[in-house]
Amino acid sequence: MKNLVMSAAVGLNSEAIEFFIKSLRKFYFGDVCILVDSKDIFLKEKIKSYNCKFYEVDVNKNDIQLKRYEFYLKFLNNKKYDYIFMCDCRDIYFQSNPFNYKYKGSINFFLEDTPINQCKVNSKWIYKTFGKKVFDEMRNNIICCSGTVLGTQSSITQYLILMNKRIKKFPFKKRIKYFLTFRRDKEGRGCDQGYCNYIVHKKLIKDIHLYFNHNGPVATVLYLKEIKFNKNLYLTNSAGENYLIVHQYDKRWNEFSRNINLIKKKLGLN
Repeated sequence: MKNLVMSAAVGLNSEAIEFFIKSLRKFYFGDVCILVDSKDIFLKEKIKSYNCKFYEVDVNKNDIQLKRYEFYLKFLNNKKYDYIFMCDCRDIYFQSNPFNYKYKGSINFFLEDTPINQCKVNSKWIYKTFGKKVFDEMRNNIICCSGTVLGTQSSITQYLILMNKRIKKFPFKKRIKYFLTFRRDKEGRGCDQGYCNYIVHKKLIKDIHLYFNHNGPVATVLYLKEIKFNKNLYLTNSAGENYLIVHQYDKRWNEFSRNINLIKKKLGLN
């Protein structure tokens, strides 16, 4: 079986992704491709040192979060994989092989622990892309994280096409003070999660499976209600099982810092 992990690191320094790569390589030895800019010299060297591929793109670091879906499609053209895991890299580490799980869907998404309307940021991303009517329809849905998505290549490709279409059709509406200028409105930088939630909750792809945060294989920890580590420093879910992937650990640094530093030490990163 041939799998792929895809991420984007344009403009990041090499230290920012080292925990991501080294923890991944502890468990997974298949293909990894990371989007970089041509100027990311040290970053490319770090990626190669872990036997990973990089794919050079020409984009401002502030635009990569939305543009990555377009670049992922280009990279996948004429390639064939069984499963693909698309993810962030700066705030993710691995506790196991991400593909070592019996996923139920052709494409799998991982929920956070709160409804959209209880998070100001996620509410804004949907309200200022799709408008009030769509926001009102979706407000009670649980937030779906766009930073961790795993599926077959055909389903991932379909998802990428849907994302690119909505990014172009429903651009984030700038605040008035930015509207008549070329300055970026940083409020919209992560609005790809709004498009992801629309696609998922409107069921625009067949055979989607949604995993709950508290008992699934991926921990998205910003709103995770229980932070529990076992004696081996693995974060565990409500069933006492080790999560495969830990995401957003920097958002709960007070609870994670001690264990993260010990894990990094074990990996030779301190």
